[in-house]
Amino acid sequence: MNKMKTKSESVRTSISGGLRLGVIGVCRRGALADIAHQPEKGIQIVAGADPHEENLEKFKERLKINVPTYTDYREMLAKEKLDGVFIMSPDFCHEEHAAAALEKKVAVYLEKPMAITIAGCNRIMRAAFENRTKLFLGHNMRYMDFTKKMKEIVDSGLIGEVQAIWCRHFVSYGGDNYFKDWHAEHKYSTSLLLQKGCHDIDIIHWLAGSFTKTVTGLGKLSVYNRCGKSYPGNEYVQAKANPANWPPLEQKGMNPDMNNEDHNMILLQLENGVQASYLQCFYTPDSCRNYTILGTKGRIENYGDVGEGATIEVWTGRTDSYRLNGDITYRSLVKPGGHGGSDNKIVQSFIDYLAGKEKPASTPLAARYSVAAGYMGAMSIRAGGRPFDIPLPDNDLAEYEY
Repeated sequence: MNKMKTKSESVRTSISGGLRLGVIGVCRRGALADIAHQPEKGIQIVAGADPHEENLEKFKERLKINVPTYTDYREMLAKEKLDGVFIMSPDFCHEEHAAAALEKKVAVYLEKPMAITIAGCNRIMRAAFENRTKLFLGHNMRYMDFTKKMKEIVDSGLIGEVQAIWCRHFVSYGGDNYFKDWHAEHKYSTSLLLQKGCHDIDIIHWLAGSFTKTVTGLGKLSVYNRCGKSYPGNEYVQAKANPANWPPLEQKGMNPDMNNEDHNMILLQLENGVQASYLQCFYTPDSCRNYTILGTKGRIENYGDVGEGATIEVWTGRTDSYRLNGDITYRSLVKPGGHGGSDNKIVQSFIDYLAGKEKPASTPLAARYSVAAGYMGAMSIRAGGRPFDIPLPDNDLAEYEY
C-alpha cells in the first residue's frame, strides 16, 4: 500500500512572529501548559477555558497576567485567534474538545488518553485528517530518560530480537487519585487501563515496534468497594494524594458509584509476534513502573523510574543463579521539572512541532492503539477473560502524516 503523502498543515504563524496558545481545562494537569508561556520568545498563553471560575482565577494567578478566560470553551475557540490549544480537560471531555478545536483548524496538544473509546479516537483522527490540522498527543513517557534508554538498548540489538515484554505498575496513591472522583466510573473513564495503562501500553508498543492485535485479561474491584463511601457523584471534587491514607481498607470518602477495577492484568499479542503483559494495582504500598524486556541474546529490566531516578540492568551472559546486577548497568538521574523533566521536553516538542522543526516522539495512530488495547482489555476482563481483537483504523487515518 502506498504511503499517503498528504500532511497536516504547518501553523501559519511562525515562532518568530509569535504563537498564540489557549488552554482548555486549566487546573491540575492543565498547569503543564504554563511551561509553554515564553513571552520573551514570542510564545504566549493568551486565553483559558474551564467551567469552574475558581480554576480560572488560579490560572491567571499562575501566569501572573490578566488573560481572557471563558467558562465555555466554544466561546474561546470562536473569539480568540489561536495557533494552538492545550486540551487538559478530564478524559471524558477529550473527544468533544479535540474535535471542536480541530474543526476550527486550531492545532491541538491533547493530553492522554486520546479518548475513552476507540470510536472517540477515530473521530478525533478524522477531524485532524479532514481539516489538515496538527494533532499532538501528550504521551510524556516517551520523553522520559529511562524509557528512552531502554528503547536505545533494544534498537542497538544488544539483547537480540525482542520476544516478550512484561510491565508491572504499582500505584500507592490509587485510592486517593482514582477512586474518590470520576476516574472510578466506567462512564467517565471506561477503565484505569486507559487513564494510567495507556502510558505503559504505548511504551510496550514503542519498545516492541508493533501494535496489539489481540488482548485478553482478568481483573476486579476487590478493595476500594469495601471502604467508606461519601463522595456524591455529581459534585465537583479535586482528589489529592495523601500518604497518611493507609492501609487501603481504612480509606474513606470513596466514590459510591465506583465500578472500575482496582487491579487489572492483561495479555497482549502484538502484530509482529511479540507477546506482552501489563499488570496494574491501585492499592500497593509503593509506586513504580517495572519493565522486563526479553530478547534472544539477553534481557533488560529497570528498577525505579522518575521519582528517584532509574537503574537499568542488562543481562547478556548466562548464569544459572539469580543476579540482582546485570552485565551492564545504566543509571538515569532525576531531572528538574515534572515527571523527571519529561513535561518540559514534551511541551517544547509541541512548540517545535508547530514550527515544523521536528516530528513528535508519539503519533495519533500510536495513541489510538494504546487506547484500543486498554479498551478491549477492559472488555475482555468484563467478559470473563474472553479474547478480543483490536479494531483496525480506516486506512486513510492510519497512513495520514499528522
